[in-house]
Amino acid sequence: MRRGLVEHARVRGARKRGGSRVRVSLEDTAELSASPSVDLSALDEALERLAAFDARQARLVELRFFGGMTQEEAARALGLSVATVKREWALARTWLRRELEGDESVTST
Repeated sequence: MRRGLVEHARVRGARKRGGSRVRVSLEDTAELSASPSVDLSALDEALERLAAFDARQARLVELRFFGGMTQEEAARALGLSVATVKREWALARTWLRRELEGDESVTST
């Protein structure tokens, strides 16, 4: 699902000749996944960097953001406790926020 959404965003951005990039807030995944203004390309790149650093956190973000899973569902899918998923989710969100906000090409609208 992630690859399909990212590819769709890239195609749409190419049609717009670059389109505008926006900052991504990972506070509420339901709101984000419904938002057409999320720069999925920048998020995908940040997730690739996170996967190199911590593959489990990257997988958790995929499940929560792209898969729409709750913390409980993600915990079952990953074979982890809900408490561990909550900690990992908080760390991953913070890491991604820093990566995306630190990207000079990411701007707010």
